[in-house]
Amino acid sequence: MLPLVGVATLGNWVAHEAAAFALSFGLKPLKYFVDSTFREKVRPVPGSVVYCDLWLAVEHSGIYIGDGRISNIEVDGLAESTVRASGPESFTSKSSLGRQIYVSCNRDGAVGHKSIARGAARHVGERAFYGLIVKNCHQFSTRCVNYARGSGADLSPVDHAMTMLPDGTMEPTMTALKRAARNKLGATKWRLWDWQSEDDGDERAASEPDWKAHEEHFENLPLDEEGIARIRDELGATQAYEEEIADESVPEAVRERLAHFRQTLSDVSQKYEEVKSFLVACPDARFSYAELKASGEDFAALAAQLQGNTRIKELARKMGRDYISEERKKKARVPEASKNEVHGTHRSDDVMRVLPCELPNLEDETLEVLFYARLLEKNLLTYELRGVTFISGEETERVSKRTGPIVACLDTSASMQGAPLLKAKALLLATVNILHKEGRSLHVLLFGAAGEIREFSMVEHNDAVGLLKFLQQGFGGGTDFESPLRRALSIISEQKNYKKADVLMISDGDCNLSHELAAAIQQQKTILDCAVYTVLCDGARIEDRYSDEVVVL
Repeated sequence: MLPLVGVATLGNWVAHEAAAFALSFGLKPLKYFVDSTFREKVRPVPGSVVYCDLWLAVEHSGIYIGDGRISNIEVDGLAESTVRASGPESFTSKSSLGRQIYVSCNRDGAVGHKSIARGAARHVGERAFYGLIVKNCHQFSTRCVNYARGSGADLSPVDHAMTMLPDGTMEPTMTALKRAARNKLGATKWRLWDWQSEDDGDERAASEPDWKAHEEHFENLPLDEEGIARIRDELGATQAYEEEIADESVPEAVRERLAHFRQTLSDVSQKYEEVKSFLVACPDARFSYAELKASGEDFAALAAQLQGNTRIKELARKMGRDYISEERKKKARVPEASKNEVHGTHRSDDVMRVLPCELPNLEDETLEVLFYARLLEKNLLTYELRGVTFISGEETERVSKRTGPIVACLDTSASMQGAPLLKAKALLLATVNILHKEGRSLHVLLFGAAGEIREFSMVEHNDAVGLLKFLQQGFGGGTDFESPLRRALSIISEQKNYKKADVLMISDGDCNLSHELAAAIQQQKTILDCAVYTVLCDGARIEDRYSDEVVVL
């Protein structure tokens, strides 16, 4: 069960619901289908550890104490909890995945210990501050399991090996509970107790999940640190589950589906390792396995350009605001925060300024715990002091010279194929990284011969995936420099948010323009207050009549 500290806010609820939706795919629903349909059911014995899945990443646990009762923690007040002896219906009342209950088992069936059952029964009726004295139900269950003397020293070699496998859960306190059950009870398997069919004789099985949808979910998961960590957790849990059911009568077709799911996770994990250097160089791009696989790019070569080409790094830095702004210092009266007047009240842990209404809690033994809980949560009502004092000092004033978007014109003629185009892609990706951090837009023009132009726009968001896909649409013919330059200046002129934009002209050769056109471009640059950078991905540097700077990569 999730830790509950204080009253959940609407924002927390929305965040939790979003997380629950994101976690609606994975091993757990697949496992529940297999366990409820094909594996043998069990009935717990006194001292068995039991748990049910509340949501996809959350479990509720307890200890079976006999006579159909489970000793478990229930939250029944404002951060207050009580240990109750619940029936299976009450124990699973908040479960959204299924009403059957998992039981600690070995190869022969349910395992438990009388000393665990007696200890758990003694706790029934106790009350505690949930989240301060006891973190959650799994810690309570682990405490009860540790009442058993000794450890699982009499495990068979096979069962002992099973205890070394990872758990199918991402909740650390649940992992600790399963580890304790292995060590104290020799629990190497977790099977379902179908208590409902015992009551009414109607056996229940979960509906078969969409195996392909589960695989596609992980293929399309962004490969950031959080995403790859979850994929590897799922991979480890799937491998452990396959080991757990290896000696059981599960249909071969189901084993093959599980193996295919595991292989998908393994492929994603392996792909991440292959392109890790590229993903590190584009930290905000959020590429997925499916996108990386479909792109057909040489990501190792792109990563080498992004990380090793100093000229690309330097030019990308020039496109950033830190480079294209001026600093000047001036004497000023600098405001300094101070606390010299009461501004109002707020919630904090400042006991020196606590309101009198909080102090009676310290005089009552029952309410004293509540006072300290509010203190730890920084939730005491206190006076808020605020003020401003002016001191003499020096402050830095930053004046931006050019902070607009970038219009990049990329030559995709036949001569750009190979290394020149690779450098151009790396430059654009490096530029995207900087623009994304600064909330600036990028407009890309692909051009070839006369009249051949394609456009792609990123408005204050990082769509490196879409950019790479767009860059595969080159023309492969001749080269016309006039059309893309005119179009770039037209975009800057027509769109208000493109004021003070920069133009990147990326090619492998000199952009030769007539004197008349070069003069017209210079005039438009002055009117629009924009700059033009010519980037040569191949060849030697030659000055032209319209570029503010010519760079050779």
